[in-house]
Parts: sequence; structure tokens; C-alpha cells
Amino acid sequence: MRDVLDSLLAAWRSDQTVGLVTVVRTFKSAPRDPGAAMIVGADGAATGSVSGGCVEGAVYELATDAIAGAAPVLERYGVSDDEAFAVGLTCGGILDVFVEQVSRATFPELEAVADDVAAGRPVAVATIIEHTDPSRVGRRIVVRPDGSAGTLGSEEADRRVTEDVRGLLAGGITATLGFGPDGERLGEGMRVFVNSFAPAPRLIVFGAIDFASALARLGGFLGYRVTVCDARPVFATPARFPEVDELVVRWPDAYLAEQIEAGLIDERTVLCVLTHDAKFDVPVLTLALRGPRVAYIGAMGSRRTHADRVRRLLKAGLTRAETDRIHSPIGLDLGARTPEETAVSIAAQIIALRWGGSGAQLSEESGPIHRSIQLPSEATPLVNG
Repeated sequence: MRDVLDSLLAAWRSDQTVGLVTVVRTFKSAPRDPGAAMIVGADGAATGSVSGGCVEGAVYELATDAIAGAAPVLERYGVSDDEAFAVGLTCGGILDVFVEQVSRATFPELEAVADDVAAGRPVAVATIIEHTDPSRVGRRIVVRPDGSAGTLGSEEADRRVTEDVRGLLAGGITATLGFGPDGERLGEGMRVFVNSFAPAPRLIVFGAIDFASALARLGGFLGYRVTVCDARPVFATPARFPEVDELVVRWPDAYLAEQIEAGLIDERTVLCVLTHDAKFDVPVLTLALRGPRVAYIGAMGSRRTHADRVRRLLKAGLTRAETDRIHSPIGLDLGARTPEETAVSIAAQIIALRWGGSGAQLSEESGPIHRSIQLPSEATPLVNG
């Protein structure tokens, strides 16, 4: 919904009723991820996309029905459908979409959700997309780390679902969860789509070198909030890093210690140490390895440089298990030469580790292209099959 939120909010503020179509579950190689959305206005104008064009025509009709008052509906499209020839996905994937009416009456919390998203505050919208009681389909609850608004139809369902939604929100995960009709974790009868709006994950690059400039640009493209930190003001200049979210002239370990103390480093954070200098590398890597668990720690340098770095870290008191968490030499073996190519190899490694990819050529592999994501252990996952 993030991609159409501005248009959706504009219609809501104008007291208009629209049809909202949201991808809630995908299988195989569907072209859009859960959370992708399309809205259709009362004037017939459509904004956004749920499939890149494959099924837009079919869901458009459902959206116009929703505007006219039709009940919320969950539909599946793809090669396994009887209608595959007419509206199936040319890529061979399958997707579930949920179609509902959105107005001030049906979604009174929308403006507050949009305010949270704009301010970078974590918020999730949990919507019942399937239930043994049809009257509860479409009910939603808005979940924040410190509270909630709305209801799924019972206090017990609200409590249990909210607990699991907070787990997804903490990881910035959008997914569909399965429960019993009243939120029972060991049961079936209710499916809830959780659309998480977490602040952008952080990419912190230590070392204001040419490789850092290329990696910062690519990190922004991938949706990270990018910080470049270097103790040398002659290198850490806005002219060299015009597109970063934050440029910091500080000793790397001092800055990282401050961020850890402020609670601004989490399990989605990516740390790339490109300083290539032991006096910078060793202190900041020591903090990184002993601080909060992060998604990735990479350090630039040759194998010889990294071996020396590890010796220094062990001498500083770290264990071999801790130093083994450093990805160095950084990146995947793509044969990269230029800063831009090297940035791609680093980003490729980050993506592969995030989703469990092997880094091998897909043409030489078998099995599913897309991996499923990790969900709270007590919830019933209904993601990617």
C-alpha cells in the first residue's frame, strides 16, 4: 500500500470512496511482492499495479464493484486458475489479491497510519482477508509498538493477532498469517494480511572513499537510509556524497557507539567498513561484533589485509566465532573492478544473505527462485506457499 498511499490519502481526505486491491500472498515467480497495491477511484482512474499488467483488467472490475458496495473479496490469479489463459500471469507465478472498499467510514484510521509512515514511525495494518464468519472479512486493526486501534471482531483475536503482528513489524515484514477463528495460534479459519510500514533499514558505510560513494548510491536505490561516516573532513564532503541521507565527520567507533546507545542499530542494519585502515577498522568492528545483532557486517580489503585485521581483533579480545561473522573480502565474486561494479557485488551479497540466496547462476539452479521469509515461531506462516 505504500506505493499508492499518497493517492489513497488524497481521496480519503476528499471524502471519496475508492476500491483498493492489495497483493496479500504470492507463489512461485509472481511479479509483485505482498503489499503491492492498486486503487481505483470513483472516476474510474487507476493508480498503482499488482501484477505489472497481467491481471489488472480483472481486478479493476472487482475494485469498481467494491466502490459500488460489494463485500471484500479474496481472489487468486495465475497459471493454476481456470481463467489462466485470459488473466494468468505470463511469468508463471500465482498471486492472491484482496479487494476492498476504502473510505472514511471503512478505514477511519488511514490518516493516522499515513502520518506514521511519513514520520518514519513503525506501524502495521492487519486485515482479515478470510474468515469462517464472512461478516468479519475486511475488519482491521492498526498495530504500533506501543498500542493499537480498531478491532478484528473480538478482544481475544485482537490480543493474539497484535502480539504476532508486532513481531513482523519489528522485522519490517509484510506477510499473511493463519489463525483459528478467534486468533488461536493452533487452528485455522482466519487469515490475516499484515502490511508492515517500518522505517527504512539502515546502511552505514564507514570510509568516505570512491567505493563508498558507489555503494551509497546503490544503497539508496535499494531502499536503505544511507549514512556515510569518516573521521577525515577532507573526504567526507557533501560534494562527494550529495545523495546520502546523512554524512558524518566522526571517528567511526565513536559514531557507532552513539548509535548503539540511542537504540538506532537493529537486526536490519547493514554495516560496511571500507576504511581499509586498522586504526579505524579494529575499533569499529569490535563494537559492531559485540553490539546488537545486525543483518550484515562487511569489511573491505585483500585476504592478507583481512588476516591481519583478524589477528588484531583477536588480540583485542574478540573470539574466532565473532570474527567469523565479518564478510571479508567483502562482496560476491563477480569479477568486479570499478567502484560501481564492486558496489553491485557487495549489494548482491547483502541481498543473498537477507533472503537465503546462494549467489549461483539461476540458469544452473533448480527449485523455487524466491525464498520464503522468517516469521514469528508461534505464528502459522502462509507466505510464498
